[in-house]
Amino acid sequence: MTVIKTLRPEDYNEVLHVGHFFRKGVPVLMDLTRLTDDVARQMVDFCAGLICGRGGEMERLDKKIFLLQPPARPRIAAAHIPDLAHIVD
Repeated sequence: MTVIKTLRPEDYNEVLHVGHFFRKGVPVLMDLTRLTDDVARQMVDFCAGLICGRGGEMERLDKKIFLLQPPARPRIAAAHIPDLAHIVD
């Protein structure tokens, strides 16, 4: 079973946690609903750079919910993430 780290940052400084888990090879479910649109956009920009530099994939699951998947890991379908039961059909 794959471990997924769910993060619900309250400010941009928490982007360090996203990078930490991603670099360790842990998929990250990033819920940005607590952030303003401007701060959420900054977080997504950081994650796009992380994906570009380290490899992997970033998938938008909802308006402010993203799944970051490190390279060389089995891919996770959004339907299999319990935290997303309210979003996935």
